[in-house]
Amino acid sequence: MDGKTVFTTICLACHQQNGEGIEDKYPPLAGSELTADDDGKIIRIILHGLTGPVEVQGTTFDGLMPPWGPTLKDVEIAAVATYVRSAWGNKAAPVTTARVTAIRAATRTRKTPWTAAELAKAVTVSK
Repeated sequence: MDGKTVFTTICLACHQQNGEGIEDKYPPLAGSELTADDDGKIIRIILHGLTGPVEVQGTTFDGLMPPWGPTLKDVEIAAVATYVRSAWGNKAAPVTTARVTAIRAATRTRKTPWTAAELAKAVTVSK
């Protein structure tokens, strides 16, 4: 599975080809804390979405990223997360399909997008 293809198909419109996002609207993925931290954060965001204020590189964004869990298979989520975590100068470790499957199972009852505060707590608990 090619993560760049998944990114181009689903993520590019908001986060742009260069991973810089759209100013005041969609946060950058290049150099983003959301992509570099524990891989559980980016997996949860892709699975369930993200809402409300989130700070990335010192700028606050207050939007909504839709959930892609219902649309994407675990292997596609692992591929796109790995791509994002290694593109545009990002240097985070790859994401495995097994990790996506485990987090999907652990969060299967979640029906709403994550907030930044919830993500911070969820990642701390899962370590």
